[in-house]
Amino acid sequence: MEFVSCSVAAAAAAGATATESPRDPSLVPERLQRREQERQLGVEKRKQERQSQAVAEEKSDFFASAFARERAAVEELLRGGPGESAERLEEAASRLQGLRKLLNDSVVFLAPYDLRQGQEALAQLQATLADRRHELQPKKRFAFKTRRKEAAVLSPADQASSPPAAAAAEGIVSPSPGPSPEAGTLASSWACGFSNLQSQVLEKGAEELRQRDILLTDLSDCTVRLYGNPNTLRLARALRCKVLCGPVSTSVFLEDCSDCVLAVACQQLRVHTTRDTRVFLQVTCRAIVEDCRGIQFAPYTWSYPGMDEDFQGSGLDRNKNNWNDVDDFNWLARGVPSPNWSILPEEEREIQWD
Repeated sequence: MEFVSCSVAAAAAAGATATESPRDPSLVPERLQRREQERQLGVEKRKQERQSQAVAEEKSDFFASAFARERAAVEELLRGGPGESAERLEEAASRLQGLRKLLNDSVVFLAPYDLRQGQEALAQLQATLADRRHELQPKKRFAFKTRRKEAAVLSPADQASSPPAAAAAEGIVSPSPGPSPEAGTLASSWACGFSNLQSQVLEKGAEELRQRDILLTDLSDCTVRLYGNPNTLRLARALRCKVLCGPVSTSVFLEDCSDCVLAVACQQLRVHTTRDTRVFLQVTCRAIVEDCRGIQFAPYTWSYPGMDEDFQGSGLDRNKNNWNDVDDFNWLARGVPSPNWSILPEEEREIQWD
């Protein structure tokens, strides 16, 4: 009797187990549930990655075709010939600004090689535009009699000191004595700036700066205000200077500077062999420092009347600012901050620009 009861109980238990579904979630071990969730998340992630890649490729294809089309149009307008006119050059300048904006808006998804190729193409077009404008300018006539009269009035001491002073007053860059690698740049008709000056306040307006290459060299204890939209800016061998610049369409380059303050908006910034310098920055790409120490970064806060128009002309996006995203080419340790640059504390960002 006892044996029969046990058999009946075992059969009942087996029947109850058989009636329950083996797929009941409550019977699946928790480890298997987690594994299934991870698998589903992985499938979804791969799906999103494929979709993102497809979107990026579609955007890259659109950029390539649009950039090539606009570039060809600008090149056609810049071709010299009998029909060349100031109106054609202004149209080329306008389309070139649109081309620059297209490149700036595409930085997020473009490959580094494509971005570099686009920047080089823009630089070439800008140089060609500057040359064409220079060719259209009327040639100046020499006034030998006037020059002789001026020379007669000046004393020998005045004659020795007058040319550099006049050049500085007019904002003409005069090269340093001896051979210099910048000699070619200084001779360009579309380059301007200041050089070899001490303890002066120097300014240039929008008309002087528009899409020109600005070169500032061998300055000490100077304040430089650039109200406008230049194409590039280079600051070299500056000591204890304050340089305030409007939006720069392409690149800003600092070299061999010390104890300076720079305020600038640009597409890309590179700082080389510079120390103890504060940079108030708005930049589209990541800034680069190399062979530097004591560089501090803060957001761009300088402003002046007409800055909105200069930003529109530059093609820069005021809502895009990577001021605190910096690459140090001398610091390769991942996860460890570079000792060569830092974020300027907020309490130290208050500065009297004027």
